[in-house]
Amino acid sequence: MAPSRSRAAVVDTDASMSDAPEVNHAEEMEVDETPDYTDSDTNPNTTASSVAGEPVGDGRKRRSEANQLRRSIFGKKHDRLGESKEEDSIRRFRYLLGLTDLFRHFIETNPNPKIREIMTEIDRQNAEASKSKKGGARQGGANNERRRRTEAEEDAELLRDEKHGGSAETVFRESPAFIQGTMRDYQVAGLNWLISLHENGISGILADEMGLGKTLQTISFLGYLRHIMDITGPHIVIVPKSTLDNWKREFEKWTPEVNVLVLQGAKEERHNLINDRLVSEDFDVCITSYEMVLREKAHLRKFAWEYIIIDEAHRIKNEESSLAQVIRLFNSRNRLLITGTPLQNNLHELWALLNFLLPDVFGDSEAFDQWFSGQDRDQDTVVQQLHRVLRPFLLRRVKSDVEKSLLPKKEVNVYLGMSEMQIKWYQKILEKDIDAVNGANGKRESKTRLLNIVMQLRKCCNHPYLFEGAEPGPPYTTDEHLVYNAGKMVVLDKLLNRMQKQGSRVLIFSQMSRLLDILEDYCVFRQYKYCRIDGGTAHEDRIAAIDEYNKPGSEKFIFLLTTRAGGLGINLTTADIVVLYDSDWNPQADLQAMDRAHRIGQTKQVVVYRFVTDNAIEEKVLERAAQKLRLDQLVIQQGRAQTAAKAAANKDELLSMIQHGAEKVFQSKGATGSLASKGADVEEDDIDEILASGETRTKELNAKYEKLGIDDLQNFTSESAYTWNGEDFKTNKKDIGMNWINPAKRERKEQSYSMDKYFRQTMYPPKEKDNKPKAPRAPKQVPVHDYQFYPVRLRELQDRETAYYRKEIGYKVPLPDGEDDKLEEREQERALDQQEIDDATPLNEEELEEKQRLSQQGFGEWNRRDFQQFINASGRYGRNDYESIAEDINDKTAAEVKQYAKVFWQRYTEIADYNKYIKVIEDGEERMRKIEHQRKLLRKKMSQYRVPLQQLKINYSVSTTNKKVYTEEEDRFLLVLLDKFGIDSPGLYEKMRDEISVSPLFRFDWFFLSRTPVELSRRCTTLLTTIVKEFEDVHPTKGANGVNGKVKREAADDEENDEDSILGMAPAKKKAKNGVKVRVRRKAST
Repeated sequence: MAPSRSRAAVVDTDASMSDAPEVNHAEEMEVDETPDYTDSDTNPNTTASSVAGEPVGDGRKRRSEANQLRRSIFGKKHDRLGESKEEDSIRRFRYLLGLTDLFRHFIETNPNPKIREIMTEIDRQNAEASKSKKGGARQGGANNERRRRTEAEEDAELLRDEKHGGSAETVFRESPAFIQGTMRDYQVAGLNWLISLHENGISGILADEMGLGKTLQTISFLGYLRHIMDITGPHIVIVPKSTLDNWKREFEKWTPEVNVLVLQGAKEERHNLINDRLVSEDFDVCITSYEMVLREKAHLRKFAWEYIIIDEAHRIKNEESSLAQVIRLFNSRNRLLITGTPLQNNLHELWALLNFLLPDVFGDSEAFDQWFSGQDRDQDTVVQQLHRVLRPFLLRRVKSDVEKSLLPKKEVNVYLGMSEMQIKWYQKILEKDIDAVNGANGKRESKTRLLNIVMQLRKCCNHPYLFEGAEPGPPYTTDEHLVYNAGKMVVLDKLLNRMQKQGSRVLIFSQMSRLLDILEDYCVFRQYKYCRIDGGTAHEDRIAAIDEYNKPGSEKFIFLLTTRAGGLGINLTTADIVVLYDSDWNPQADLQAMDRAHRIGQTKQVVVYRFVTDNAIEEKVLERAAQKLRLDQLVIQQGRAQTAAKAAANKDELLSMIQHGAEKVFQSKGATGSLASKGADVEEDDIDEILASGETRTKELNAKYEKLGIDDLQNFTSESAYTWNGEDFKTNKKDIGMNWINPAKRERKEQSYSMDKYFRQTMYPPKEKDNKPKAPRAPKQVPVHDYQFYPVRLRELQDRETAYYRKEIGYKVPLPDGEDDKLEEREQERALDQQEIDDATPLNEEELEEKQRLSQQGFGEWNRRDFQQFINASGRYGRNDYESIAEDINDKTAAEVKQYAKVFWQRYTEIADYNKYIKVIEDGEERMRKIEHQRKLLRKKMSQYRVPLQQLKINYSVSTTNKKVYTEEEDRFLLVLLDKFGIDSPGLYEKMRDEISVSPLFRFDWFFLSRTPVELSRRCTTLLTTIVKEFEDVHPTKGANGVNGKVKREAADDEENDEDSILGMAPAKKKAKNGVKVRVRRKAST
């Protein structure tokens, strides 16, 4: 195994070094091997939250002293961690260089002078050790025998081994005693591999196939650190939100002594956890989600972590993502990544993972990509080099190699036809963009346009009801048409019936949550009991659904899941049939979905049915997925190299996918495939025939890709965009008219002409595209936006830097646009701009330092979305309600919002069009004041009566009385409900409508019972206006907003519309005099 070879290499290196007693080894450094980060240096029993000294009367002073002590303790721990990391770096570099000199290439690209010093010291020690060896060989005689050690040398080595715990390896042969259960042999081997990484100061990737117990291997390793190495932490485990409870349960099951903290929950709950347990370090392992890491990064950054462990680590494959950048800020001694899919798209993503693990080794992505590019060197050499580089860091095993008790899963691609309705919709989609489908636009069609066509075609392959207007109705019924209008549903219906009879249980995966809605209706129609999880399912509901499905004797037959939401860390081994209703672009997502059932604990053979629409775009999606899977097999599972594969389909591939089968669709007159003759009446024998055909075609597809190697995959495309039906259209472009994809014949439809659109196009023709090249900007500048409030000086320095950069590249300012009669002015303007560039000078050292300093003073972490949310929330809650504003802004605390708001109100005039932003806030605050004023007057009115529902007197205005259609009893009831629920209560008028419907007072009042929330809001607005006017008439010197003088008001009709927006309803259309019409209607009904 790789671990045993790795450890042997370390022993050989140490042995060779020990022959030279005069060498100052890195192992002899005066530091503890494993410092205990949970203790302070001043008092072994003092934690970060305890405070020494006598209590003082001043609470603020006491808190200040506590904070100072806490910062001091955290600072000392970070210092000790830094010393340990330096020692680990020496051990790590010596170990890696002992494996292969390839690592020297990557290490030496790191510009850090400290790393270069370490490399120089290692080279010096190695040279002296080699020299000492040669001298010893000469003294030992001509046979080059090893000389005997002196007593002093042996004593020094024994002391060093005793001090550092000896060089003995920790190797478990069976499940360790600190694990409450029995681990499998390969899991024990995985534990030994993790231990060997730790002993050599290396971080790694545990990349076992899904279902092999990566969670248990990780927990057992943390148990080893606690019970054997006496390292209690702190460790942090970052996992998907859906697996938080599963990780906690696994810790409680296997290592109950480990003190686990789950950092999750609402804001208040998290605040209590942070104050009570996190800050006081009352934990060994902190388990939290990706979202919580971003939200609570300020607290988590304070710790000197022993291990950072990330589950489903492909989440940080993009080093530019927020999660990847935040986690890189955390200080830790070691890091461990857990993923069943270490390679998803290309080699750069693998570098991103290695860079997170060992930034001092893999610091330059370009050097990494260039080194393993197979274009200019022998392919076998590149393969061997990548294998040697990956071996120390990555452990990858598949079920078929290690888990003999688990039966291999059987995968069958089920090729299906389309129904008549699907054919019609498929044709409509292609006809809508027929030029793009034919590639007639040349390079004009954008990739986004093609992607949109692809998405629509895939929706059509799934079910036509995913399009608005496709489902027959209203009325909408749950009936057989759900089945016979989609080819996949016809086969699924027969398949589920068979599986239920044979006692199987089924997981159905789809990318589209709206398709799950259709499947949910189908399950209700067929009376199948089911559970469901998608991206919108709450965490607690996820856990409840999984437990309900897995409990003994569960009656749930089907589990509906979206591929992404249901593919992470969920154990559903009680099911043995997996249906992939559609395929994901990323084949690893489909593999994760399959392995929800095919994992340890599964006692049956798992069968996976992947639905593929024949002669349609889904065939090409499947081929591309097979290509990517073969790439993963060559690179990771067999330790072979690859060049960068395309992460996403290019335009030619998309065009090829769209064109595939398009001609047959246009030529079709009805359903295709198995549905062409049978329709919805597919029998059991037909299902057997479809499945048998699918097995045959699946084997052919797999055989096709098993023969392809690295270079084949690099140059392979599923089918050229210019090759179709065996003919190369690139060479026969002149004859394209003979083979053009002709749209189906369609009738001429009556055109509706818009005069507004005609005049708009005539008066405001589309602007011509500006083809002038954009002026280049200096590289590596901080993007400065006005809402981020960087210092003005920073913009000046960057403008100077840009001007000098343009001078260096010889940039010439183009002539500005304008009228011909102002040519001279435009020339002068260009000359001034060019003069500024010609006179530009580079920034000196002081100015560069100043620029760096100033770039830290703005609000660079605030983006446009955060700013817009801040403006809207300030208007909604008031500019000083920082807590409520922070709730509306992602990843911002109240303190951060307060700090931003303080600067905003000092410098808002620097923002372009600041007036409209300030107006939003002021209008919102004015709305709040009006609502509060109405609320107070309503409460005052109600307090005048003991029983308002019977005694309340409403002083109607003359205009309101003339058009009054509500009775006084109804109005009193509405005012009582307004006072009860609150004027600004969410869903106010829906609540009022419900109260009216259950009140015995209006059981036979059809008019009142039939009022909609919009109509109730208008009536309440009128009543509130009446009450405000009543009090203002009594106190004419003070209006609603404290303005002297009596307020003028318009007629009641206008009143009902003026303040609709205040009460949260859309304003009514003017002006139908609804009150009078309703009055007449009501009389007629009586």
